Amino acid sequence: MRKKLICLLVAGSLPGMAMADATSDQIKALQAQLNALQKEVKQLRSEVATKPKANAAIVAAPATAPAVAETPVDISSPDYGKSRATLTNDQVDTMKQQIANQQLKVDSLVDAANTGPLAGLSVTGYIDPTYIYNRAASSSSFLFANHESSYNYFNSTFGDLYLDIKKTFGVGPMAPSAEITLMPNRGNGITLLQNEHGNIGNNILNTAVVTIPMTATTTFVAGLMPSFGGYEVQQSNQMLTLTHNLLYDFSDPGSYLGVGLNYTADGSNWAWKFMLGNEQYRTYGSVVQTGTNALGDPITSSNKIPTFTARVDYTWSSALDIGGSFNIGRQTLSAATQNVNGNTIPVYGVGGQASSAFGTFFFGEADLAYTQADVQYNAEVDYGQQQNAAFNGGQAQWYGLSLLAHRKFSLPGLGRMGMTARYDVLVDSKNGGGGGGVALNANGMDTADGFGIGADCLANSKGNGGLGFECKGATHQDVSLDLLFYPTQQVTVKVEYRHDWANKQVFLKNDGSYGKSNDLLGTQLIYSF
Repeated sequence: MRKKLICLLVAGSLPGMAMADATSDQIKALQAQLNALQKEVKQLRSEVATKPKANAAIVAAPATAPAVAETPVDISSPDYGKSRATLTNDQVDTMKQQIANQQLKVDSLVDAANTGPLAGLSVTGYIDPTYIYNRAASSSSFLFANHESSYNYFNSTFGDLYLDIKKTFGVGPMAPSAEITLMPNRGNGITLLQNEHGNIGNNILNTAVVTIPMTATTTFVAGLMPSFGGYEVQQSNQMLTLTHNLLYDFSDPGSYLGVGLNYTADGSNWAWKFMLGNEQYRTYGSVVQTGTNALGDPITSSNKIPTFTARVDYTWSSALDIGGSFNIGRQTLSAATQNVNGNTIPVYGVGGQASSAFGTFFFGEADLAYTQADVQYNAEVDYGQQQNAAFNGGQAQWYGLSLLAHRKFSLPGLGRMGMTARYDVLVDSKNGGGGGGVALNANGMDTADGFGIGADCLANSKGNGGLGFECKGATHQDVSLDLLFYPTQQVTVKVEYRHDWANKQVFLKNDGSYGKSNDLLGTQLIYSF
């Protein structure tokens, strides 16, 4: 019976081993089973080696009575595991050959996992189909893979496929890596990244970063990277709300193309990041037309001034992180041309009043993150200014605050859940507003996102022969309430109600009128893999 058991074990385990995937856990399990089988074979060989001696002793002894065969033990008996098994040398040799073959396969799998083309490669991501009701637009629909270059707080980075492809070359903390993230419809490449002429292309690339450790404390990075500002991230499966906060959407800088250094001293609570690159959103140095020559060809100017940004984080405790970042450089304004007496004259800025095609940009922020068990708190304060970027051609200036509180809990019948409350305010009133991430139209308004001058002030100004350049921009606030459900480890469901309001009539309604508020109701299913 023991022979039958061993044969069953070998027949049952060896094919399973041959079909195992080349992952570290499966390799370890396969090696453990092989070790156990080798131990069993060694024990059986020992028993077989002692059997001839026992037979010789029986022959030498007086044959007083015939040998009585052992009574078979039923497989369901508790003594079945202790009963003697009998194997021939041929059977033992066969088992040895099979185990050697499996050991060879294990060695091949280990070598492939450590040095093969798939070694160090990981592919993760998520999909997050979303449903949004927008009161001002009187719209209600599913939102997914919406291939649209406009970026709004109700149509930002959610509702898309997110892929993170990372390849690590080697093992250990000194191994370099390359990481690419793709978002075909709502990523940086389709909504924000611009070429040298300010055109947004059809680009599925979201970020692309090469990381090269130089020492145990210093790492070199290069590529297309997200900005250092704020407590919030882009990925839906790491957010505690459905929509982003106002500072993430319209105040914090966006993506940068450049090079940088990350530094953390041994045993230190301080972590530093530095980066030098293009102005935000630009995949190539901007080129603007400043005039025409005698043959009608354009005279151009380029933004050759790099942008410098840095961030520092202090880990106060295992629960509390305090950080801040700043950014300084020069931004390119929107440009157009107009014909005056047969001459092509360039105009700059959304209102056509800027004195230059460029403007000095400065941004600074401080943020805080507190995470303890099932509780999380976040806070952020921003300040930014940009020369020539306001609607009337003057200096744009904005500042804001974001507060977030989140708690996880469990309810009978619903399982693991979470609740999030967030409040944001962003003031962008100086010189009619603008600058940063606020994109005004030719009337000085962002009627979808609630920024810029009010419709009533613009109407009064035009009635008096003006163009609204004397109007102030809006102060925008919002409150978001979210319920989160975690039915499985891969699935998160969010339900959000959001109320936005401003002190100006800057929200365009579907009937063509303007209001001071808007409401969103949305739900989102995130499947992470």
